[in-house]
Amino acid sequence: MSRVKRNADIRLTAFFNVGDVSPHCGEMSRDEVVRRLVGTVYRSGRVPPTGIDETVAAVLKREADGSTVIMDGLALPHARIEGLAEPRVAIATSERGIVWPGEDSAVHVVFLLLIPRDKPALYLQILRALTTALKDDATMRTVAAMTNAGDIYRFFESGKAYLPRYITAADIMSRDFTTLRDTDTLQTCVDTFIGNQMSEVAVLDRDGDLKGVVRAGELLRVCLPEYLLWMNDLSPIANFEPFAQVLENERRTWLSEILVKEFPVVTPDTPAIQVAGEMTRFRSSKCYVREGGKLVGVVRLPKFLNKIFRE
Repeated sequence: MSRVKRNADIRLTAFFNVGDVSPHCGEMSRDEVVRRLVGTVYRSGRVPPTGIDETVAAVLKREADGSTVIMDGLALPHARIEGLAEPRVAIATSERGIVWPGEDSAVHVVFLLLIPRDKPALYLQILRALTTALKDDATMRTVAAMTNAGDIYRFFESGKAYLPRYITAADIMSRDFTTLRDTDTLQTCVDTFIGNQMSEVAVLDRDGDLKGVVRAGELLRVCLPEYLLWMNDLSPIANFEPFAQVLENERRTWLSEILVKEFPVVTPDTPAIQVAGEMTRFRSSKCYVREGGKLVGVVRLPKFLNKIFRE
C-alpha cells in the first residue's frame, strides 16, 4: 500500500527511508554520486520499472540540459520515469563539498528525485518542501555535517518539510525581469525592446508599483493612425511616413500615454492552474506576479510549459 496520502498530510520523508541517506560522499564525482543514489533506490525495493543504467542515464541526460543546482550548496538531480508508481528520493551529503560540473562552488547536499512521468506537479511540490526545510546556507551546512543517516532522516522528519497542497505562481515564476518607468520615453522603450529582444515589458510608477505593460504591438498602433487600419492596401503610403512622424516625437512621448492596463496579473500564492487560466484569458505568453503593488516575478509561458511537461 502506498505511503502517500492526500497532499495536506505528505511529509517529504514519505519518499525515502534512513537507508536512502548516504553521508560523507565528498570524494565522489557528480556522476558517481548519482549512480550511488540510484543504486540506493533500487536496493530499497520500491524500484522504477527501468534498469539502473537506464535511470542513471536519464538523470545525467537531464543534468546535460542544465545544472540542477537550485541554490548554493544544494543540487536536485532528477528524472521523470515512465511507469513509476510514486516519487523516490535518495540523499547524499558532504561537509567538504562535491564538485559539480558547471558550478563555481561545491555542493553539500544532493537530493536524487525520481518522479512519475504522469505526475509533473510533484516535482515542484517536493522542490518547495525541500527548499523550505533547507532554508539557508547555515541549515544546509548543519545537515551536511551530520555524522550518520539517522540524524539526517530525523532532521527532515521533525521539520516543516511538507508538500504544499498545490503549486503556485511563486513556484514557477522568474525573479529575473526587465522593467521601465511610466516617465520613460518611447525612445527608451524601443531601445529596450531591441536591446533585449523583447516584445513586452512591465512598467512601474515612481514608487515602484506595477502600473501596466507596454507591448511592441501597441507601439505599432501608435505609429499607424486608426484610419489606416481599415485600409486593405497600404502600398500607396510609401517610405513609412506614419512612423517618421512618430520618430520625430520619440523623445517626447511618455510610456504613460501608451500603457496597457488590462493584463494577466496574480499574487505569489495563486494556484498555477489559475495562472494558466489568466494567460489563456488574455491570450498572453506572460503573467505578472504582484505582491503589495510591487512586481515580484514573471511567469513566462515557455518556462511554465517546460516545468510542467519536461523538467
